[in-house]
Amino acid sequence: MAFQRRGRRDSSDELQAEGGLEDAVVQIYRCSKVVKGGRRFSFAALVVVGDRAGQVGLGYGKANDVPMAVEKGIAEARKSLVPVALTGRTIPHEVRAQCGASRVVLVPASEGTGVIAGKKLRPLLELAGIHDVLTKAYGSTSPKNLVKAGMAALEKLRTRETVSALRGVELE
Repeated sequence: MAFQRRGRRDSSDELQAEGGLEDAVVQIYRCSKVVKGGRRFSFAALVVVGDRAGQVGLGYGKANDVPMAVEKGIAEARKSLVPVALTGRTIPHEVRAQCGASRVVLVPASEGTGVIAGKKLRPLLELAGIHDVLTKAYGSTSPKNLVKAGMAALEKLRTRETVSALRGVELE
């Protein structure tokens, strides 16, 4: 796989205890601070959490070691879970979003297409429960902004039923 998964998929008891959420580490960053005795390193982790059924969250954790940064990222991602509108195995309509200089376009795809996405955007879409989608990233490919733009795009999605209810129009 292109992204690192935490080893929680096999134990269904643990998944039930955690609310059925899985997580994926998108990127690990190493930061350094120069002090009198040399360099001090700290770490940051960009983490995506989802239930593969229409809920996904994004977290960014920072700590002096990698496991703590990942745990903090998971905790933040759990707090930021948002619902994603799905139509079967794909998204209801084309959507565009931007964060910084990163722009993302998500296009619904026919069944059997799969998730056509780069390695930084793929975990976000898979953990949201999307099985068939086409994506294109424009501009900066910074992992942070790319995933944030992907989250913004997923938050913009609306089903036909939601839009008709908001407008007060009945579907035929």
